Amino acid sequence: MTAVAPSSESELAASIADAAARSTPLAVVGGGTHTGLGRPMQTASTVSSAGLDGITLYEPPELVISARSGTPLAAVEAALAEKRQRLAFEPPDHRLLYGTSGSPTIGAVVATNASGPRRIQSGAARDSLIGVRAINGSGEVVKSGGRVMKNVTGYDVAKFLAGSHGTLAVLTEVTFKVQPAPETEATLIIEGMDDADAVAALSAGLGSPFTVTGAAHQPVAEGAAARTMLRIEGFEASVAERSDKLAKLLSEFGSVGVLADDESRARWLAVGDLASLGAPPEAAVWKVSVKPTNGPVVAAAAGAALDCRVLYDWGGGLVWIVVDGGVDDGGARVIRAEAKRLGGHATLVRAPDAMRLAVDVFEPPAAAVKTLARKLKATFDPAGILNPGRMYADM
Repeated sequence: MTAVAPSSESELAASIADAAARSTPLAVVGGGTHTGLGRPMQTASTVSSAGLDGITLYEPPELVISARSGTPLAAVEAALAEKRQRLAFEPPDHRLLYGTSGSPTIGAVVATNASGPRRIQSGAARDSLIGVRAINGSGEVVKSGGRVMKNVTGYDVAKFLAGSHGTLAVLTEVTFKVQPAPETEATLIIEGMDDADAVAALSAGLGSPFTVTGAAHQPVAEGAAARTMLRIEGFEASVAERSDKLAKLLSEFGSVGVLADDESRARWLAVGDLASLGAPPEAAVWKVSVKPTNGPVVAAAAGAALDCRVLYDWGGGLVWIVVDGGVDDGGARVIRAEAKRLGGHATLVRAPDAMRLAVDVFEPPAAAVKTLARKLKATFDPAGILNPGRMYADM
């Protein structure tokens, strides 16, 4: 398999146009840290955005940053940190989950719509994305949005390229609205609650006026006590006052402890990067989205039928489920049926190649949605060469 890593947008456009003319299927990669995400593909060549590196615009007073898609996420975050700013959606680093090296890129963050624990308060990656440049499957440059927040008529291309996993276009530049970094943070912890009570506590915190920016629950595992965690960020005096008031509100659920600043940050890194999940390399890993109060219901159904462990994020609305080996479908039948019954959906985010070929990785869409997806694919990638089959076998 050949591989190219163009150093300019024009070179990338030429490479894709040539592949389209030859009907050559392309695997689209950034830093190569998410190679286990999506269905395994049969492609003749790989095109990498890693050569498209560098921050192209940063205006701290305007809270706007633009970077080429191959720019390491760490470089973007470091530039923002120098000005005490940050990406609002707390992008996770899942190299531990996939057992990969390399550097996560800012383009891959957009392509996968990667969003961490702060999503419950600040929205997903696509909600901070205000502009993109990309190359479609015909080798044409596509531009959407700009460097200021504004409403426009027509399609918001930036928003539906976010989370399209490189199947519609190859990103070359992305622009984000950023936010000031807080002075400090604190995490309130209650130990020993069962899943249902924990979600009730998280809901109470999220429904309070104290601006909770993280709400997660780690059930009891390997002898460690269950931990229910709520984060507050901001100015030091404000964090202290709100933490005290939130602790009083939550006292009915149990004794409330507090982790300050660096210890709090470390705890949420472990949640976002899934270090807290403890997923063995051979296990199937599911990402289930449901109404928060239904999170424990899905987990209970999985636990009754499968050897599994869970981690709750987003107030209980995101349930990570690890299914240990020995189940041919990785628990798809049980987990998908229960998620669907409750009005949610499930994504198989990691599994052996054979399982990801046999089991739908992404939730099969409704007929009308699938028709729309086909039309988008035909419009942006008429030759069907970009990451063919990565999301769905027939697209």
